[in-house]
Amino acid sequence: MRIVLVQPNYHSGGAEVAGNWSPAWVAYLAGYLKARGYDDIRFIDAMTDELTEEQLREQLVAAKPDIVGTTANTPAIYRAERVLQIAKEIDPDVVTVLGGIHGTFMYQQVLYEAPWIDAVVRGEGEVIFYNLVRAVAEGTWPDARGQVKGIAYGEGSKILATQAEPPIHDVDDIVADWSVLEWDKYIYIPMNTRVATPNMARGCPFTCSFCSQWKFWRDYRVRDPKAVVDEIEVLVREHKVGFFILADEEPTINKKAFVAFCQELKDRKLPVLWGINTRVTDVLRDEDLLPFYREAGLVHISLGTEAAAQLNLDLFHKETTIGENKKAIDLLRANGIVTEAQFIVGLENETVETLEETYQMCNDWNPDMANWSMFTPWPFSDLYREMGDKVEVFDFEKYNFVTPIMKPKAMDRVQLLDRVMANYRRFYMKKALWGYLFVRGDPVRRSYLLGCLKAFLLSAMKRRFYDLGRAGYWGPQALKKVSFKFDSSRKLEKAPEDIETDSWKAAPARKKEEIEAGIKAYLESGQSATQSASKVMACGGGNQQMAEEDMAATMLACGGTDRQLTEHEMTAAMKPCASADAEEVEEAIKARAHTAAQ
Repeated sequence: MRIVLVQPNYHSGGAEVAGNWSPAWVAYLAGYLKARGYDDIRFIDAMTDELTEEQLREQLVAAKPDIVGTTANTPAIYRAERVLQIAKEIDPDVVTVLGGIHGTFMYQQVLYEAPWIDAVVRGEGEVIFYNLVRAVAEGTWPDARGQVKGIAYGEGSKILATQAEPPIHDVDDIVADWSVLEWDKYIYIPMNTRVATPNMARGCPFTCSFCSQWKFWRDYRVRDPKAVVDEIEVLVREHKVGFFILADEEPTINKKAFVAFCQELKDRKLPVLWGINTRVTDVLRDEDLLPFYREAGLVHISLGTEAAAQLNLDLFHKETTIGENKKAIDLLRANGIVTEAQFIVGLENETVETLEETYQMCNDWNPDMANWSMFTPWPFSDLYREMGDKVEVFDFEKYNFVTPIMKPKAMDRVQLLDRVMANYRRFYMKKALWGYLFVRGDPVRRSYLLGCLKAFLLSAMKRRFYDLGRAGYWGPQALKKVSFKFDSSRKLEKAPEDIETDSWKAAPARKKEEIEAGIKAYLESGQSATQSASKVMACGGGNQQMAEEDMAATMLACGGTDRQLTEHEMTAAMKPCASADAEEVEEAIKARAHTAAQ
């Protein structure tokens, strides 16, 4: 049984500006399969190697696979579909499989436009793909494909979805095989070293309206911190990795686990630095621990500050204020941790003035780096459900955070891009001339920042940053020549689907109402939505991060039953929200899983 996994050749000039990222999905999938006897696995990284279709075809012909699998987020979906089409052209009998978040929710659309795909994996992939591989190996595919949980497939004119596979309870049972990658390809430009993207947890207990990770994973599960550091030690010792970024949405949510992870790293004295994405509220919560985090090698934190206007913070359900964002950045800088502020721009109410506000506010906050990302409503997010009639572009290849999908009322898309580029030019010019060169007292931080500047300049000179080369943007003097080349023939043929209808129905009614009320308030009342949306915050922070019924739903999603939580379990589940000891939570969850299994 020969399995070939392919990373589609998609580029957008976003995160790849910093280098070539090692695809973690391949390592975790390969490790899970090999541990169960399927070890004839080959990986083709068409993205990093920038393979043409003919070059990919040649490699697939040489590999002679029985199964070809690929993955796709929304902007990479067309390239992924083409990968599997090429595989079918070579061998009509090969089994073609698509995984990833886009196919999970948009499987009807995917199978409608790419009928050569034999199966779409819906949700967390390891168990589902293993069961599919086993069915092929045992000769029961495709007759018994209806018995494989967690997939969707076409049958004649129908598109069918099987019962969802439950989330993997014991995430420590997934041991990555990073040896499947060719490591000399994955270089992090700021440090000129190999880079990896392991994860410590899966999922997120919060429900930001613009994000669908919480729907995709359905349950928040944390790995044993020691096992995570074991994995990182393999990356450092065997694969010479010098930098890693935790792929978690919010690795600091579970404070106890994150502290234990840092302590383990510090104790082992591994020669590696690392970075994370996290929330402003967690930085404020852990003010006293920031020196300890830096000692453990944490050198870069990207903060979801999201918007300069408090209106936008409320729309996205971010429980932070502008003042808290500034304080968090000050704390990180004082502790030698490089700060990166993230801004979302291009909403319906965006103007030249609001974009200037983000620049001036960024100057005031004084982060080390800043990103202005175009507002991109995922077609399967809650926000998209309400804004769908305002979406004019259905060319998903451009849903990459650097192309203006939404058109503000007061600006056209070209003007929006130009003002965002003006913010970038001014910010990094100032940092280059008066910032990075004058960092004193911390050679690691200084070297890191100069490396980031190098990465930024290299991508700009190659016209890859922000996809500027393909858009034809050369500055304000050439705006008439800019074209985003939207494919107008692309249409939303099929409605997006939740991973499991019952999963959405099981969510607390109050939570759904809050999300929808916040979006509706924004759409209907403009600036007055600040007051309306302030009551519907759902993404972290404050004295109570999750309501009782929300935590109950999160725990029930894993067990798959409708048993009510005991008072002890509920009390334990709430304690992390106040940063208390999480031992009782772990015990309660274990007890919950045991009861569900019975």
